[in-house]
This record gives sequence, C-alpha cells and structure tokens, in this order.
Amino acid sequence: MKIKERIALQFTLLVAAILLIFSLAIYSVSEHYRQEEFYDRLKSRAQTTCRLLVKVQGIDKHLLKAIDQNTLSEMLDEKVLIFDSQNEMVYSSVDDKLLTYQASLLDEVRKERYIEYHQGENEVIGLLYQDESEPLVVLASAYDTFGHSKLTNLKHTLGWGLLAGIAVTIGLGIYFAGNALRPISRINEQVSLITAQNLSQKLDEGDRKDEIAQLAINFNTVLARLNNAFEQQKSFVSHASHELRTPLAALKSEIQLGQRFTKNNAELEEVFANLFSDTERLISITNSLLFLARSYENSTNFKMTTIHIEDLVFVAKDELLTSHPAYRVDIDYERIPENGNETVVKGNEELLKRVLVNLLDNACKYSSDRHASIIISTDPKFCTVKVKDNGIGISENDLPHIFDPFFRATQAADQPGFGIGLSICQRIIELHHGTISVASEMGVGSEFKVQLEHV
Repeated sequence: MKIKERIALQFTLLVAAILLIFSLAIYSVSEHYRQEEFYDRLKSRAQTTCRLLVKVQGIDKHLLKAIDQNTLSEMLDEKVLIFDSQNEMVYSSVDDKLLTYQASLLDEVRKERYIEYHQGENEVIGLLYQDESEPLVVLASAYDTFGHSKLTNLKHTLGWGLLAGIAVTIGLGIYFAGNALRPISRINEQVSLITAQNLSQKLDEGDRKDEIAQLAINFNTVLARLNNAFEQQKSFVSHASHELRTPLAALKSEIQLGQRFTKNNAELEEVFANLFSDTERLISITNSLLFLARSYENSTNFKMTTIHIEDLVFVAKDELLTSHPAYRVDIDYERIPENGNETVVKGNEELLKRVLVNLLDNACKYSSDRHASIIISTDPKFCTVKVKDNGIGISENDLPHIFDPFFRATQAADQPGFGIGLSICQRIIELHHGTISVASEMGVGSEFKVQLEHV
C-alpha cells in the first residue's frame, strides 16, 4: 500500500471513529433525556389522577375513567392503576389492558416512594401518593410514540451523516495526502532519471525549509560525493591506462627486438614468446580500460551515421574469420523485412562492429564446434540482432553478473580472456540508447540479443 493511501486510510479511520463516538454520544444523551421527560409526564399523569380521585368532589371512578379515556391520545397505551394500603385496586384507567404487577412491586414503591422501570416497550413508574387520606400506590405506564419517533429520525440522521462524513473524509484524505506527498513524488521521478552517466544532476530543493526540502538537499550532497568519487575513479583509470600504453608499446618493441637474437636458443625463444603474449594481453586490457573510461567522458562526442545492420554483420563476420579462419558464422533473417529502413539504425559503425565481433568471438570460442549464428529480426520500432551458440552455457548464478567488468563465468575460467568484453559491449549499446540481454542454459548454449531503434 502506498504512503498516500495509508495516510488517507488512517485519517479516515480516525475521523470515522470520532464521528461514531460523537454519534453514539448524541444518541445516548437524547435517549436519556427522552426517558427522563417521559417519566416526568407519567409522574405528572399519576399525581393528577390521584388528586382528581381524592380531592375533587363530585368525581367518582366512572367519571375519572371517562376523562382518562378521552385523553388517551396524549400517550399511547396509557394505563394508570391506584392501590390502597391493603393492595386493593381502587382505580384502573382501562379495563381491557391491565398492568402486570405483584404485591412485592407495591411494597417496593411504598419503601422507595418512587421507582422507574421498563415493561416490554413501555415505560412504567411507581409512585407513593400521600395526602390527608391514606397513602395510595400509583402505577402508570405508556409507550412514548413521539419520543421513539424522534429517536428513529435522529438515528437515521446520524447514520447518514456518519456515512457522508466518512465519504468526505476519504476524498479529503486522498487529496490532502496526495498534495502533501507530491514533492516526494517529484523527488522519486527525478531520482529515477539519475544514472551513472548523469550523477551531476540535482534534485529540486524547493524552499529549502521543510523536511522534504532537507531530504532533497541531503540527497544532492550524497550525489555530489558519488559523482566526485566516480570522476576520480574514471580519471584514474583513464590516466593510468593512457600512461601504461607508452611503456607497454616500448616493452613490446623491445621484446620483438630481443626475439631476433634468440633464433638459435629454443629456451630463450619460449621465454620471449611468453613475454610477447603477456605484453599483448596487457596492451589489450589497457586499451579496453581506456575505452571504458573515455566512453563515460565522451558519451556525446561519438560520430553517428546511418548504418545498415546487414552490412555491419557481414563486415564483423569477415573481420572475425580473418583472425580465426576455423570459426564458422551463419547469418539469417527471422523474417524478411518489408521495409528496407527497418534494418537501418543510427550509430557509430566502429563501435557497433566491435560489439558484434566480440559477441561472435565469444560464441565461437565457447562452442566445441566453433560455430555461431546471427539472426536479424525487426518490428515497427526496433531492429534486433541475436547471436546464438551451442556452447557450454552460463549458470543461473552467473547470469546477473555477466556484464560486470572483469567478471568471468565459472565455466569460462579455462578460456583466455579478461572479463571486460561484455561490459564494453553493454556500454556501447547504452551509448546507442539500445538494450543488450542474454538467455542461456547450461550445456545447451547462449543467446545474446542486441536491440536498437531503427530509423
């Protein structure tokens, strides 16, 4: 889950919890006040009925019942019962709906003088009425239609308000979280564009006041240190390689000169031959290192022209077979391109030829039959060259590192080489904004795929 979504979710849960607690509190308080108000109405009704029955002359039970029946609309299912000290009922407001009671309930009313309780959905009060006459126990019961209706409306209002509040909170949470994290998104976009070739690029530091700006400042500081370290490394490799070329060339010349004086001495001839071979290897690796270093320094200064891939493949094949006549290379199309421009790319001919020669040399060198195949294919955007062999293959553990400088696969340890050729190939293809990849299976062979955008 993204940080924006996590913040929005946490904010929504927090606000939802607050709204829920607030809604429950409002509902509980409203229910409490409804009960208190209704119990007061029942109490007033009970006291009024007792006063009418005891104090008002001329009102008997039948007249009082008639009065109560004419006022039943005020409270639904209203019942009023009056008992004397012997628990005998002296008055009932209705005949068909008697309030369920026990003698213990009447004794409790006499003891507590006033009680409140529920009977089903009805509220009930028990009241001890004392006047000049004997004490009377009054039980009054009714259903609060209006109060419950108001609570139902309140519950619906709070429920819909809670849902609306949560919906608004989600929207606002996503908006404000996205707005707050937008600078981090911009930093991520800028960081994703930084590679080893443009470490000098800087992140936008904004107003340089908040925490995100401080993060960008610190990241720029780290980038500057990395860039400085890379520049020092590249400078060292470039200068060291350049300085080594002169003494190595002189050493090679001196070895060649010394070989003239060892014609009659087999042991010296072997020594000088080994020296010459080692010197050639040193010169080769020095030139490769110098090329790598200069490719980073002069990545935009290479001469680019339009090149037909087929022509370049045949030139690379001829150059390889000139040096290694025992090698065999087959060239074919995966599909004959309908448009001739599909095999035309823009690039540096010498550099791309070096890639193909290197890949073909490796394919033949690591195959027992010294055979390699080149397959050219195209699509509406890219021209692809695949170099396949039936060699020893590359293990799964070695595949992720095969383009690392000086890395050599375990199976290739007994073959001559420095482990720098494939890294040079990768660097050249990167300069041409293309891709190079490899698929391999142990004992079956390998396939290197170079993909370049055609014109």
